[in-house]
Amino acid sequence: MTVPDVSVVIALHDAVPDLTACLASLAGQTIGPARMEAVVVDDGSTDGSGAELARFAARHPGLFRTVRQEHSGGPAAVNRGTALARGRYLFHLGAGDRLGAESLERMVAAADRWQSDVLIPRPVGGGDRRTALDLFDRSRESVTFTDSALAWSLADTKLFRRELVVRHGLRRREDLPVLSEQPYTLAALLHARKVSVLADHDHHHPAPRAGRSAAAGPRLLERLRGIRAVQESLDALAPPGPVRDAVRARSFGREVPQLLQTGWLAEPPARQRRIAEEVATLLDRHCPPGVFARLPVPDRLRLALAARGELGALRALIAHEAANGAPPVVRRGGRAYAAYPGFRDRALGLPDALFELPARPAPERPGPGGAGWRRAAGLRRFAGAVRG
Repeated sequence: MTVPDVSVVIALHDAVPDLTACLASLAGQTIGPARMEAVVVDDGSTDGSGAELARFAARHPGLFRTVRQEHSGGPAAVNRGTALARGRYLFHLGAGDRLGAESLERMVAAADRWQSDVLIPRPVGGGDRRTALDLFDRSRESVTFTDSALAWSLADTKLFRRELVVRHGLRRREDLPVLSEQPYTLAALLHARKVSVLADHDHHHPAPRAGRSAAAGPRLLERLRGIRAVQESLDALAPPGPVRDAVRARSFGREVPQLLQTGWLAEPPARQRRIAEEVATLLDRHCPPGVFARLPVPDRLRLALAARGELGALRALIAHEAANGAPPVVRRGGRAYAAYPGFRDRALGLPDALFELPARPAPERPGPGGAGWRRAAGLRRFAGAVRG
């Protein structure tokens, strides 16, 4: 049997009506059905998704391999699809997402040319602002965690060499209903001999995702488990140093502060406290002072208040920011501070360094003996104090 160049793996549950456009984008790929397969696992859909899958499979014999299983509600369906895939490369696609017509052909050609183990295709709009400004500014044969925004790209919508996945036994942890793709992708990136970026085309057209900051209740606790799993995977695979710090900066500059937004305010006090305590534990175990010092002011402030158990002040901060946006800037002694609630509040006793904004037009690179170094050192000392 001929081995396809690429297997597109889709796990779905009740994906109508977006599923039609997703499947049509695969049927229209210029790489052609002889060089690709679509492995689709229906995780117990009840909305007609199975019938739509059957319709496409009948219209495109040999292209779609479909499997149905009882609803698992987690990553087991993705793991099953990955195990069934036969292609030299794997690409994981959401059931509501689409690919550009030339995407698979371009991706496979680039990965073969560059001998890439992982290839990251540019999504429509460049994805997250932090990655769009750096990672997708141009195509690059090789990127690392220390010379690009690679740490900000832990979604699994990438081209993975299947041999890499098989050799290292990479699978999603089925005990993680949320963020299971991140430890999987992180492990692949850390094991890869070469990671490449293909920015020549809008390859991935993602479906709109629900806002993460609106997550609440048990979902917040599930996200905590996923974040913790990323840190544990990082500890196991990367030694202390700049690579580990780059991923920590992403986790504590994105996922962890997102737990302490308006969704957290809607929680009963006991659950608010539990979430804050678990955030404090994450901070203590996995966020070194140097990483903490480089976080944006609102993120540092949220984490510091959670670590200190100042839940009243944390509630006031979240509510104030939701109602008013960014605070005014206060200048004292040539330095600029974000005047969030709690700034120079004697009862709280938070140091000014916690509120200090980076210098403009560009932050000074800290170096021994300079003012920038002294400010960074002060923040690092505060970060250490936050941990007790």
